[in-house]
Amino acid sequence: MKDYLGVLQLLKRFGIYVYTGNRKDDIDMVQSEVKDFYDNGLLMKEDYLKAVLILRSEIAKL
Repeated sequence: MKDYLGVLQLLKRFGIYVYTGNRKDDIDMVQSEVKDFYDNGLLMKEDYLKAVLILRSEIAKL
């Protein structure tokens, strides 16, 4: 997982597809899903932290 697309691929492994038509809303929803996966023990801490960093950098680009 190196970029935003990698985070989306991570979610696809769990059957989650995110597309709202608004990039900011997409990133917010992906962030929420990643947090839920981590809180429920489906993601390791290092994967969660990588994903959060990537998502924050994507928000900063907007």
